[in-house]
Amino acid sequence: MSILKTAEAKILSCIQNDLWARFVTLPNQGRIWTLSLASKVVRKPAAQGHSSPTHKTPLVMVHGFGGGVGLWIRNLDALSRSRPVHAFDLLGFGRSSRPYFPSDPAKAEKQFVQSIEEWRQSVGLEDMILLGHSLGGYLATSYAIQYPSRVSHLILVDPWGFPEQPNEDNQTQPQGQGHSQGTELVKRPPPPRWVKAIVAVMSLFNPLAVIRAAGPLGPGLVNRLRPDFKRKFEDLFDDDTMTQYVYHCNAQTPSGEVGFRALSESLGWAKRPMLHRVHQLPPSMPLTMLYGARSWVDSSSGDSVINIRGPTNTRVLLINDASHHVYADQPEEFNEAIESICNTVN
Repeated sequence: MSILKTAEAKILSCIQNDLWARFVTLPNQGRIWTLSLASKVVRKPAAQGHSSPTHKTPLVMVHGFGGGVGLWIRNLDALSRSRPVHAFDLLGFGRSSRPYFPSDPAKAEKQFVQSIEEWRQSVGLEDMILLGHSLGGYLATSYAIQYPSRVSHLILVDPWGFPEQPNEDNQTQPQGQGHSQGTELVKRPPPPRWVKAIVAVMSLFNPLAVIRAAGPLGPGLVNRLRPDFKRKFEDLFDDDTMTQYVYHCNAQTPSGEVGFRALSESLGWAKRPMLHRVHQLPPSMPLTMLYGARSWVDSSSGDSVINIRGPTNTRVLLINDASHHVYADQPEEFNEAIESICNTVN
């Protein structure tokens, strides 16, 4: 944990705006590591248990699987210039507490969502613009379904867990371009037997077990498996700061991983696909979905959401030349898009 703190401290030293970093304690004594930011013009967020003094609706950012607050380093300053911004490590990830998660997908999801609601209450936010990336997008949608009065606008960035796992006998999936002009059905071949065999073996372990098993070689393994993490931030850090951060976020006792494993099927599909429930969002709730044009996440799920909810309060946007980590690949375009969305609220 000390190396994680050191790496995160170096990352956060890049922030220019007012920053308040602390643990927010939940009723069950679990702790959520939280960053709160405001510009020099906008006053600092109020103390825990009180609402922010600014009239602007705060933006709350929820990271994806295996991530943490440090991955938002290219976005926090820009987005907190005109409104308060909060980012936190999901329960079971980063520097937050690592509790037991049940293997039942509905119960695991409920635990994640309940921790977000308890965090909101402890921080004292009445409502928020809720942004979630990847797994964070899945959980943010579940939260918005259960606590709609607290969400002024739901922003999903390359959200995980929306489509249903295709049937082996019919690998047809809609392929879209991130807009509502219809979809094209493409017949996908089933994965070869060796892929199925590997997936079957890996399903017996937590997703990041191989990184922990590598011990001191873990950071090097992260560099080999995910060299893009270092490249995305190389203009900010000329060393392995980001690699160390990502590794030590995930080198601890698995907890959020266990929760994610409960939520997911093999190859990362959700056991409870969100497309089956997105109709439960209030029709009046604004929803914007952002996808990287080069991401592995299929943007046609956005088209499906528009078909389900209608186009009035639902938009799908593509960020060109961006992969799954849209916010780091094209930070300027991402920040401009998010600020524009936030400005539609107030």
